[in-house]
Amino acid sequence: MLRSNLNTINARIFNKTAIRIDDQALREVEACYRFLEKFEQGKVIYGINTGFGPMAQYRIGDADLNSLQYNIIRSHSCGAGEALPDICVRAAMLARLQTFLNAKSGVHPDVVRILADFLNNEIYPLVPRHGSVGASGDLVQLAHIALALIGEAEVSFRGETVPAAEAMAACGITPLRLRIRDGLALTNGTAVMTGIGLVNLAQARRLLGWAVKASVMLNEIVESYDDFMAGALNEYKLHAGQIEIARQMRAICASSRRLRKRDAELYSGDTGAEPTFRHKVQPYYSLRCIPQILGPVLETISQAEKILVEEFNAVDDNPVVDPATGTIYHGGNFHGDYVSLEMDKLKIAVTKMTMLAERQLNYLFHDRINETLPPFVNLGKLGLNYGLQAAQFTATSTTAESQTLSNPMYVHSIPNNNDNQDIVSMGTNAAMLTQQVVENGYQVAAIEMLALVQAADYLQCAGELSDATRQLYADIRGIVPRFADDTPKHREIAAIENFLKNNSASL
Repeated sequence: MLRSNLNTINARIFNKTAIRIDDQALREVEACYRFLEKFEQGKVIYGINTGFGPMAQYRIGDADLNSLQYNIIRSHSCGAGEALPDICVRAAMLARLQTFLNAKSGVHPDVVRILADFLNNEIYPLVPRHGSVGASGDLVQLAHIALALIGEAEVSFRGETVPAAEAMAACGITPLRLRIRDGLALTNGTAVMTGIGLVNLAQARRLLGWAVKASVMLNEIVESYDDFMAGALNEYKLHAGQIEIARQMRAICASSRRLRKRDAELYSGDTGAEPTFRHKVQPYYSLRCIPQILGPVLETISQAEKILVEEFNAVDDNPVVDPATGTIYHGGNFHGDYVSLEMDKLKIAVTKMTMLAERQLNYLFHDRINETLPPFVNLGKLGLNYGLQAAQFTATSTTAESQTLSNPMYVHSIPNNNDNQDIVSMGTNAAMLTQQVVENGYQVAAIEMLALVQAADYLQCAGELSDATRQLYADIRGIVPRFADDTPKHREIAAIENFLKNNSASL
């Protein structure tokens, strides 16, 4: 089976490119199914002629084998909480489809076809937020997806919630008829945590791009010395992420007329006799240590990408039906520890990025620290008007929430399932918490962007910014014009957040 790279995966998730399954792939899925059909005769195979989980000790009679596959879907459709976003369900369905195309699950080709039909017609099952402990994969949430495939659930379709059977009829799709182990295969794997993780990954990478650009703009506004981003300095630290962030910053600020040159001002021997320097010799860490802070974030995102792409392409089923070796393996490929650990690491990295934005915001707002701007970049009448004073409350409280949410799920295993599942990954919980942390990061970034353009207007320096940051200034000002009067800002903050989510911080 051809492996999918991140570009292909993202195109299918976000651009909704059509899913086309070639004949060779279908033949391989068919061959795996036929192998299982023959192999299972006269043998005891988990989930085919046994019960599930701790009920595996009970043999299932021939008359009940088909009902068994329906029962796992119906019994496990017991999630709770609000529904996952459609984009996450789409990503989960794509991950499940990829697993089946590895031809190691023993599913009937109709399973592959109906998943592709749902995706191509943008039919998304309603999948509750809560239900997975991350091993045996995402049983409950995947059961809700499978329930829709057999026509017994509700789905999101063309902007409405409708019965699955209604959406399927509108698209000419026949409900899936389950075969030998289709029910178990559809519910047993890491697709939901992987799908959410891939959405988180894309959004976190985009947020990092905006964090780098905002950091450059802040240093431009306060006229920092530029040597903190020098190539040689950052290369001496050896870390690839730090070196790359510094390179990006240099590229962004190449056309800037705001940054100071230490050689010209402090190394020239002509610094005057004043005992106190008017301009800070070294700025605060939230301005000066950007490569060292965002470098680890970049490397964490890169590692998460590696793991998530591997998991997306993997055989995450159990048991694994392997015509190549002529047997069926019973193991634990459904276990989500790889995803769980990466999601915990990613949310920590995004929270640190959010903390950086909050501290940069504090620098802009605190007139006794920056010694340049009015309090809270207030362009109105001090005391009568309040600028972005209250917006800091939002940024600070949101950052604090992310700090709490960044406690790890990976180490919070709770035995369950009659202790059959005695150590689990909690990978889906980790992915969903990461999703909230990423959302919080965008909210704080939106407030910082608003503060940056207000500061640029106070100093009347927008024309001296680099080409890249001047474009950022223009983009934000296109959403929120310069303001001095006190007006509600929640809609403007939401609009900036939406802009950041849907656009990349290109150089």
